[in-house]
Formats: sequence, C-alpha cells, structure tokens
Amino acid sequence: MVPFSFAGEEFALAGERALYWPREQALLVADLHLEKASFFARHGQMLPPYDSRETLERVAAAIRQTGARRVFCLGDNFHDTAGADRLEPHAAGMLDALARATDWVWIAGNHDQGHVPWGTAVDEIELAGIMLRHHASRGEMRPELTGHFHPRLRVKARGRLIARPCWVSSERKLILPAFGTLTGGMDASDPAIIAAMQPARAVDALLPASQKLVRFPIWRNAA
Repeated sequence: MVPFSFAGEEFALAGERALYWPREQALLVADLHLEKASFFARHGQMLPPYDSRETLERVAAAIRQTGARRVFCLGDNFHDTAGADRLEPHAAGMLDALARATDWVWIAGNHDQGHVPWGTAVDEIELAGIMLRHHASRGEMRPELTGHFHPRLRVKARGRLIARPCWVSSERKLILPAFGTLTGGMDASDPAIIAAMQPARAVDALLPASQKLVRFPIWRNAA
C-alpha cells in the first residue's frame, strides 16, 4: 500500500483502485457497476457474464490486504436499478458474505435507484469531517471523497502511451478511480473533472508506482 495525506487524515492507496483509511478501518471503492455485462446482454451486446464476480473478488482481496472492518461504496454500485436482482447465485453469495463480514455502506450514485438487500444504503455520509458522496459538489468547502468520473491518466512508459486509472486530487477533493471490471474512463484533465474540483488552487492526478505516490500536475490556477 502507498501512504499519503489528505484533509489532515492519513490514507493509503490499496492497489490501483481502492483507498484505505486506517483510522476508520475503512475501505473505499467507487463505481463498481455490478451486472454491467448482463445489462448490455439484455440490449443485444453480449459480454462475458462474470464482471460482478471478478469485481467482488477484487473487493475481497482489498479487504484481506487492508484488514478493513468497514466498506464504503461511493455510488454507481450496480449498473442499473434491476442489477441486484440479476446477480447470479455465486456472486450474490460472495456479496452476502462480504456484507456480513464488514460494515458495508452503499452511497447512492446516478445509477442507483433500486433496492439492495445487503448492507446499508445512504445518499451521502460525513465521516470525521469528510464528506463521502458520489459526485463532487462544486463549491463544497468541506473535504470530499467521491467517484463518478472514472478518471484515467495517459502516461508514456518505455516509449508507449498507456492509460491507467488514477486518483484526482486538490486541497479539499479526492476523486477515486472506477473499481468495477467493465468500467471505462475519462481523461483526468477533462474540463468536467476540473470544474467539479473547484474551488482549488491546483489539481493533480495521482498514481502509485514502486510503493511511492507520483503526482502529475493537470491544472493550476493562473490567478
């Protein structure tokens, strides 16, 4: 895990997509989009139907890695309102076991309107003075942890241009990368992301590399 500080709290990046908050013993993930493959299959685009199982295996691995007692899912948890009803038995059993083993909290996103029979569902929550919600609230002065945008950073490595999921950070806001298996991404410097990060003096993309945190400046206030 790669430690770093945000809003006066110590956190750690757990792999490329999860965030661990040691003081709260909390794992935070965003944009699981469970049952995305089955949603597309219903509309004629056939994808391998194992995305939910793979995503939940990733969550389970992150819980084992961190020892988290609590899990906060920062919205767009299922890809559509009927997603929970389509979970195949194995994935449903995995989710049931994870929700029983931890204090599991679903935070609502723009895809989340259906009933979820596991854990606790909330619109947003404040924890130790930090807001946990799905979409960064422009103008919010309290620190925020959010998802929604699926940020990715294009970096050049060994002569090749590659895109990697990343975090986007300012003084008060931190956007998590999408955790789900079948989630795409938006360029971290997209104007929509920069606008959502305001007010800010600077916005950086964050990547873990060789157990270190690497910051890539993507926006600076010219004023």
